[in-house]
Amino acid sequence: MTRETILQMLEGVRSGELSTADALTQLAKLPYEDAGFAKIDHHRSLRLGLPEVIYAAGKTPAQVAGIFERMAAAGGDVLATRASAEAFAAVHEVEPRATYHETARVIGMRQQPHVAGVGPIAVVCAGTSDLPVAEEAAVVAEYLGLEVHRVVDVGVAGLHRILSQREVLATARAVIVCAGMEGALPSVVGGLVAAPVIAVPTSVGYGASFGGVAALLGMLNSCSPNVTVVNIDNGFGAAYVAAMIVRSGDRKS
Repeated sequence: MTRETILQMLEGVRSGELSTADALTQLAKLPYEDAGFAKIDHHRSLRLGLPEVIYAAGKTPAQVAGIFERMAAAGGDVLATRASAEAFAAVHEVEPRATYHETARVIGMRQQPHVAGVGPIAVVCAGTSDLPVAEEAAVVAEYLGLEVHRVVDVGVAGLHRILSQREVLATARAVIVCAGMEGALPSVVGGLVAAPVIAVPTSVGYGASFGGVAALLGMLNSCSPNVTVVNIDNGFGAAYVAAMIVRSGDRKS
């Protein structure tokens, strides 16, 4: 349930279109719905300003579809990350309005009016191999209401590529940087922008990258003080934090 849904409910009670008993029945569903295999947090958008998101990995397609259907019935936008094509097929059966973003592995559905995005933010990736993580970040950020500028394949092996994007980076209120190998790109970007940089180490690289651990440690040791780091391959987490940073700034202005 979103703030907008509750406001509509209260307006309905005031106008007489909705009885107090019906309103109470709807409010009684808060703060979560017990689906047996999952407890769905319909109250999260009220607490955080952003909704709960389904993590589809490890869940069966039927479980993902069941949670998605219940969240859709609550009236808000719905997102599922790390979703397979099989999970999307199950979701599409119960909710045909859902869309599958294949590269990002994200299932999304909009129900709330889509207003002009706040931001902008930039999502930067070092190489094409980092695109799945970068697209997860970009797609999630867009569903969370942010305007996203994508900057791809600008790793430090060709430093002129990221330098040519300085105008785009300068407009961003937060920058998400996805990189594997040695994970140097966030430090470079951090030295170019007057904005928070959220570094996302990816599990891209040869053996000594240790599945992203080398990039993670490199980013944690960045000498750029505006760089913070999320977990390996966690494009979703970077997008969620970026949305909270941008929205927090808007509330203060």
